[in-house]
Amino acid sequence: MAALGGTVAGVLLTTQIAGPLLAQESEKTTTVYEQLDLFGDIFERIRGQYVEEVDTSKLIEAAINGMLTSLDPHSSYLAPKDFDDMRVQTRGEFGGLGIEVTQEDGYVKVVSPMDDTPAAAAGIEAGDYITHVNGDSVLGLTLDAAVELMRGPVGSEIIITIVREGSAEPFDVSIIRDTIKLTAVRTRAVGSTIVVRMTTFNDQTYPGLEAGLKKISDELGGWDNVSGLVLDLRNNPGGLLNQAIKVSDAFLDKGEIVSTRGREASDGERFNAIPGDLTGGKPLVVLINGGSASASEIVAGALQDHRRAIVVGTKSFGKGSVQTIIPLRGEGAMRLTTARYYTPSGRSIQALGVAPDIIVNQPPRQPMTEEDTPASAVKARTEASLRGALDNDSMSEDERKQLEDDRAREEESAKLREEDYQLAYAIDILKGLAAIAIKP
Repeated sequence: MAALGGTVAGVLLTTQIAGPLLAQESEKTTTVYEQLDLFGDIFERIRGQYVEEVDTSKLIEAAINGMLTSLDPHSSYLAPKDFDDMRVQTRGEFGGLGIEVTQEDGYVKVVSPMDDTPAAAAGIEAGDYITHVNGDSVLGLTLDAAVELMRGPVGSEIIITIVREGSAEPFDVSIIRDTIKLTAVRTRAVGSTIVVRMTTFNDQTYPGLEAGLKKISDELGGWDNVSGLVLDLRNNPGGLLNQAIKVSDAFLDKGEIVSTRGREASDGERFNAIPGDLTGGKPLVVLINGGSASASEIVAGALQDHRRAIVVGTKSFGKGSVQTIIPLRGEGAMRLTTARYYTPSGRSIQALGVAPDIIVNQPPRQPMTEEDTPASAVKARTEASLRGALDNDSMSEDERKQLEDDRAREEESAKLREEDYQLAYAIDILKGLAAIAIKP
């Protein structure tokens, strides 16, 4: 009887709970259908009664885009042409100004200018707000519509109005549109340090990193002659998630790189490093700033959490969400935010960014006048610089050559500090680490 009573009670309890839930779900469904009927009614009234004849396909496209853009700044509808442009861009060549943008407070905000592009040459900076394009306000436009205004034939002029922090008034910038050819990775040697400049995360990024590291390490005579690396991710707006994972893995032997979490627990994914460090564990400094976003933040966060790199610069942009491109009928696509990503320690970067281990601001570059003397031209005041100073009569030929080499390095370092203070600071860190590692 106890068992039977328990079973009956259980059935009654289930019925009592399930009844209201089912009714609630039915009510929600009814409300959705009512709203869809309302949408259809409005659409028909616009089509039949608006003062001018409307293009119904554009009307529906605008409705779809409005629905997506109401979710967050990164979800949007991609018309067939925009979808094609996006696929071309991930391959590394496209037409335009060379800026990565987002939307904030109704205006277009520059995430970062891309290296060696018309926008970079014109002096556009991360954090700039674009308020007008050729005199037309972008306020109230969707991000895609604002971007469309900035597109045009290669060689044509565009004038954009910029609002910049620290500037009292908005100002106009003239830019000549050009074909943007992105070189995802550039590598060079500064002394015994390899500097890797990474401008985007597209299909070329990891192959470019791998080839560049091999080329420069061979030029230096092998990894034994490399003191360390600087991975420069400043003004890198991000790109493909799989490339961020590969770049992080290039410097890690094991451990989690990044995890993503969607609405459902089952939607989560974890990505782990596989054994093998392309550099053999050489000291690493990562440079970031406010223009480092998305995939750049995944790399910086992973290397920081694993204490594989010292992160230097200023706080990154703070885009910690994942967008999935979903192809749709009619050759268009939907860009939908489907997950947040988390660094190995479990922190979300969304709206927070990656905080550098060492904060180093880039001093604004001041135009040099004829009266100015570059710091590299000013020699340090030492005993040897004094008129009539005694010579070192015991100095060997090797020591004299060492003194000349030291002077040349000092001048080179001073010149780099003028050109790029943050990079010079990063290289100095690696020099310090190399000096500590030398055993007597």
